[in-house]
Amino acid sequence: MRQITRTAFIVPAALALCVIASGCVKFGGKPPAQLLAIAPMTSPQAGQTVSSAGKPVLAVFAPDVPRKIDTLRIAVQADATSVAYVKKAQWAETPRQMFRRVLSDTIAADGTIFVADGEQSAILKGRRLAGSLVEFGIDARTREAVVTYDATLTSDTPGEAMRQRFSARVPVRKIEADRVAGPINEAANKVAADVAAWVKG
Repeated sequence: MRQITRTAFIVPAALALCVIASGCVKFGGKPPAQLLAIAPMTSPQAGQTVSSAGKPVLAVFAPDVPRKIDTLRIAVQADATSVAYVKKAQWAETPRQMFRRVLSDTIAADGTIFVADGEQSAILKGRRLAGSLVEFGIDARTREAVVTYDATLTSDTPGEAMRQRFSARVPVRKIEADRVAGPINEAANKVAADVAAWVKG
């Protein structure tokens, strides 16, 4: 009991971030009280049947991601060369899957484009949207949520493609488990809306 009490005073209770290099990752530890997620601000209406007949088809693929966000933990860019993770916070799904869903729903919301999952592209002819989710987390230096997506739009015509980077930043009051999901969600939806306008333009 004395040893446990002594250890508790060694680690500051106010420590909000856990830097990768510190070796604080624990396997089999207690799960967080809640799992965090992002959701599209606009999406197709429930119960509505959508047909691809007479509409352009777009296959949306889950983006590639760097190792720092290929995880359920919420990434924080501590400085130019160090990445940390928000303490006691965890995504319900990986960022690449959540962002693909937000992107697909945002593009499909007004019904002008038939949006298909990338895995369905083999049976549906149309354009393809793929890319890399470069940033999806918190920038501790500016106290902002940051989402950056490098989009590649492939045309129906073989050998034709366009590429553009989309990025959004939203202020974060505190880098804590119950304060980060909202700003990241807002930034992700801003990027998705810009991508949707680009695809339809």
